[in-house]
Amino acid sequence: MNILGLNIPPLLLDLSGGVCVLVSLYFLWAKSSTYWHWSNLSLLPYFLLFASGGQWMLAGLQVTYLLFGIHGLYLWHLEARRARGEIRFNEPLWYGVTWVASLAIFAYTVAVTDFSAAWNWVQFAAVTLALIANFGTTRRWAWSWPVWIAVNTVQAVYFWHAEYWVLFALQFVLAAMSVVGWQAWRRDERREVAFA
Repeated sequence: MNILGLNIPPLLLDLSGGVCVLVSLYFLWAKSSTYWHWSNLSLLPYFLLFASGGQWMLAGLQVTYLLFGIHGLYLWHLEARRARGEIRFNEPLWYGVTWVASLAIFAYTVAVTDFSAAWNWVQFAAVTLALIANFGTTRRWAWSWPVWIAVNTVQAVYFWHAEYWVLFALQFVLAAMSVVGWQAWRRDERREVAFA
């Protein structure tokens, strides 16, 4: 890919995005807002990688992830302030605005995608599952982790086909990390129920 006269190999975009994702998941396990910064940082190389390959649903998903990233970071800030008794906020409004924007991006990318190519259906399945998983992640719900594992499974198949080798290998690492995250968040949910 050529950016401002620089020829950037797809492997470099693939690798830099993957490193950012791995770092972000470390912070997600701990439910630290630093997760959102690293996750958002991964979006530019992935957007460029997918756009250069004409994979519009996956490129559009990166824009949606950015919306969720900004939304999630601010929402976690509001939830922390609410937990300290400092404020109240309108959760349905906050979630609704982000979802409307995300679904509009999804609808647009679906509209510009050629579904006569069978692999675009795999891309569609991955993006749909990722949107569902993102919703659960922004709410810090444990069930989001098994959905992420399903996303990793579908994406591994797609990335093998697309020959994005770092992303392909990353899906296995992410799935394993998701198992750990799922266990940690389920423990937290049980603890919250016990103290409620």
